[in-house]
Amino acid sequence: MESHKPSTSKDDLILNIISRKIKQLPESDRNLLEYGSAYIGLNAAFGGLIANSLFRRILNVTQARLASSLPMAVIPFLTANLSYQSLVSLPLSTGDLNCETCTTTRGALVGLVMGGLYPILLAIPVNGGLAARYESSPLPQRGNIFNYWITVSKPVFRKMLFPTLLQTVFASYLGSRQYKLLIKALQLPEPDLEIH
Repeated sequence: MESHKPSTSKDDLILNIISRKIKQLPESDRNLLEYGSAYIGLNAAFGGLIANSLFRRILNVTQARLASSLPMAVIPFLTANLSYQSLVSLPLSTGDLNCETCTTTRGALVGLVMGGLYPILLAIPVNGGLAARYESSPLPQRGNIFNYWITVSKPVFRKMLFPTLLQTVFASYLGSRQYKLLIKALQLPEPDLEIH
């Protein structure tokens, strides 16, 4: 049976051409291409802090502010940043993603799931554990756990609807903008070639 090996020299050539073209862009455009995922991560971190604050108020948790705020900022930042980078920025920069609609959709999905919903869902066990530890709120018995957390989470999800939609739209816009910048970079002439 013949094994199919991908052409690494062709892939390296494509990556080399794309990276040379990106280096020709103005610095502001290059920064958006290179650090766009960090913007998504920062928005996710803010969403995590907002969700953390809302759950702390509902569960009357007043202790351990730093213990709950730090993971609620760092973990969503890292997951959203890495997800956007691996699902949108990297495939776009390597030439594996060459459709504006696909880029926009991937960006929106990363923004929605990793930047919007994940921080809210992460805030539930963090603040639930603190509420149980400090006994700040009556927690349910074994049979009611699922219904209790649904009831507690509904107002948080309602209040987080706008930040989640904002994150989704921003990530979608960023994906579209990065695609357009990459197309702009690919249309630039090679700096080494002189036309005679």
